[in-house]
Amino acid sequence: MAEGHGVERHMLAWNDFIVVGPKADPARIAGGHDAEAALVAIERARAPFVSRGDKSGTDALEKRLWHAAGLDPKTFTGGWYRDIGGGMGAALNAAAAMGAYTISDRGTWLSFGNKGDLIVVVEGARALLNRYSVIVPKPEEHRPEGREPARRLAAWLLSEEGQRAIGGYRVAGEALFHPAAEPAP
Repeated sequence: MAEGHGVERHMLAWNDFIVVGPKADPARIAGGHDAEAALVAIERARAPFVSRGDKSGTDALEKRLWHAAGLDPKTFTGGWYRDIGGGMGAALNAAAAMGAYTISDRGTWLSFGNKGDLIVVVEGARALLNRYSVIVPKPEEHRPEGREPARRLAAWLLSEEGQRAIGGYRVAGEALFHPAAEPAP
């Protein structure tokens, strides 16, 4: 939108990221709702933490959270912070194997089979909110045959029927996305 490629942007849905960690919870953060405070506690405890380190959206969120907490992973020493350079599945596998904390998107967490003794320790933090939007592309920049289908798709996603479909999508019995009309935490 900022570069002028779209003409309309509408919030479509939201879900969230979560902090998962070992049941033993050496940083004592379970049940919290403050992601930055959780990261500070993990750093102070030098509790194992797995970073995706893959320049993904989740990795970017993690880095923003460390920064918001006043910490810089580039300065961490002692081996407790592990940058694995891998995807979400690899990060969850590593965290399960090491008894470490990590940040996950809820969808991957719900569908992930190898949880080991990992549990959700922090959720519901505003900083962990993940918003999804639909953007109607700028007509002059796209092929004419794609304009009307793109407009119709955006209209359907925002319709009552589309919003019901979004809210009805479940993984492991839990709603993966919340329609835009549902208030975010």
